[in-house]
Amino acid sequence: ANNKRFIMSWRRCCRMQRSRVCVSVLFLALSVHFSSSQTYVLDDKGGLGRLFDGIGGLSGGGATSRLLVNYAEPYRSQILDYLFKPNFGASLHILKVEIGGDAQTTDGTEPSHMHYENDENYFRGYEWWLMKEAKKRNPNITLIGLPWAFPAWVGRGKNWPYDYPDITASYVVNWILGAKQYHNLDIQYVGIWNERKYDIKYIKLLRYTLDKSGLDWVRIIASDNLWEPIALSVLLDPELSSAVDVIGAHYPGTTTVADALKTQKKLWSSEDYSTFNDEVGGGCWARILNQNYVNGNMTATISWNLVASYYEELPFGREGLMTAKEPWSGNYVVESPIWITAHTTQFTQPGWTYLRTVGHLAGGGSYVALTDGKGNLTVVIETMTHDHSVCIRPPLPPFHVTSQNATFQLNGSFASIKELQVWRSQFNFKTKTPSLFEKLKPLKLIDGSFTLNLSEDEVYTFTTMTTGQKGVYPDPPAPAGFPKAYKDDFNVRNPPFSEAPHFADQTGVFEYYINLTDPGPHTFTLRQVVTERPVTWVADADQTISVIGDYQWQNLTVTCDVFMESVDSGGVFIAARVNKGGESVRSANGVFFWVFADGTYKVTNDLAGQTVLAEGLSGTRAYGWNTLSLTVNGQLASGQLNGYPLWKNAVVLNPKNGWAAIGTRSFELAQFDNFAVVAD
Repeated sequence: ANNKRFIMSWRRCCRMQRSRVCVSVLFLALSVHFSSSQTYVLDDKGGLGRLFDGIGGLSGGGATSRLLVNYAEPYRSQILDYLFKPNFGASLHILKVEIGGDAQTTDGTEPSHMHYENDENYFRGYEWWLMKEAKKRNPNITLIGLPWAFPAWVGRGKNWPYDYPDITASYVVNWILGAKQYHNLDIQYVGIWNERKYDIKYIKLLRYTLDKSGLDWVRIIASDNLWEPIALSVLLDPELSSAVDVIGAHYPGTTTVADALKTQKKLWSSEDYSTFNDEVGGGCWARILNQNYVNGNMTATISWNLVASYYEELPFGREGLMTAKEPWSGNYVVESPIWITAHTTQFTQPGWTYLRTVGHLAGGGSYVALTDGKGNLTVVIETMTHDHSVCIRPPLPPFHVTSQNATFQLNGSFASIKELQVWRSQFNFKTKTPSLFEKLKPLKLIDGSFTLNLSEDEVYTFTTMTTGQKGVYPDPPAPAGFPKAYKDDFNVRNPPFSEAPHFADQTGVFEYYINLTDPGPHTFTLRQVVTERPVTWVADADQTISVIGDYQWQNLTVTCDVFMESVDSGGVFIAARVNKGGESVRSANGVFFWVFADGTYKVTNDLAGQTVLAEGLSGTRAYGWNTLSLTVNGQLASGQLNGYPLWKNAVVLNPKNGWAAIGTRSFELAQFDNFAVVAD
């Protein structure tokens, strides 16, 4: 059977208008057509394609690695090895991190290196640590920084960072300089991103500021969001073109636009995936890693996110390459995207080059081939079906994949290759017994040719590289819920991180603090430090809040010492059953027990404070410590102040469960100490 016979049969039936016979002939012809072997030539005689820049993961955007830092050894190092160690797991080429801006950027806030204009601290947060750990494992890893949000002072009173581009450029460049000065980290790329638009003047000024600061080797990714209008602007503006090195798109659906190709710039999928990391998520990742280049000429793909290390009930739960959300138990899960990544990353490196002879398979699926220019060749093939490779965005148009035979003919400088190493992943959706990143026997080539029988939902790597390895550690501890009895007095003289373990800031930033004015029992505290609403694309709450614990908690007692620092207007709370966080935090419900610096208290069913369950006088004032205790049992709640009942039997119908939390009435300074929770 061949294409000509198939077309002739189809046309003959259609002319006779015998639809049933016509359809039968179609399926017969297709089955014969795909049972024969299609030949695909892999050749470098006509030149090569684009330079490969790597596969990576994104920490941040926001707070997606928050719980990772709290893992005990050896589990934390094992997780890092699965992500970054060469020839072990994902073996990532790129790490992109958020330049913290004190604002909610999806699943939490990350602290800025400059809370205020006259403030600089390059040890806040955990991204510095993460970059150093990645670099320790892979000294050649590419590092990228991108700000999703900015402290309020950058916007000068507006929720927009680019009206004063010199201020914003200096702020970003300070972060890059601090990375080098304090951590010996070379940031190779910096992104420019905003949900609404980018600013050409800012891009040019950032390039100027980088060069003036001795950072001429730092490259700019713009707009790190959409192909247009940046691509057309680059074509029309030579100065802008000289400033921009990479055009980056988020969730491009494996396609690009004509103007982006015309720029001759590097094209990257600078944020992609964002899909639940089960086997379908692995299929999504397999498909886009190949087809981002086949369809869109994209030479780097970066997963949001790197590791799902945040409370799963926050938005986009488990949308990382692997899952590490239980530092209290030590449990983590090496999910399928780790091994799908390895099919490419363990057998290529940035600086390799794609062949021009890449494309789609006749029966569906795709193949890419890369070379190091020194005789090595790596071929990656995927046959993911539509329903088993759906990503969270954009919508996936229908397509069909069927079992097929495929012959690959190596020509040019590859014609002399006699043997290829073989690695295979089979998802086996029908039996639910996936076999991932399995090493098969080496494949002997005959006259530079080999033939495969490709089934649906498979990934193959054929390579001259012999260094691949499926790394393994002993099973981690079994999963377990958050401890039902938990306390933290924050008495850490030299904390390794600025955040207290397991607290996930959702608006505001809560940091370890040494209270030099109180050398007594409250010398070491946790302090909320953001005093103005940040410049952000997410609707941060009007109140600050940090959540902790088990989302399934129903009956519990939360206790904490609190200290207000705003006279008259100050206010703080403890809470239970908090049911929302992340970009939905403004609409969080729960049981919130507030005390205020004007001597009053309030109990509300929502973070916004609109649904009041109880209120009255408390006698609380600023600059004095008070102990709050909140108990919720069934549909009733009660509260104590300094060990004495203040209110009781407030009726709580909803929500039925949620996290514990602490927070403040507004963006204001306040301190917390001796936090404790006991749940049934």
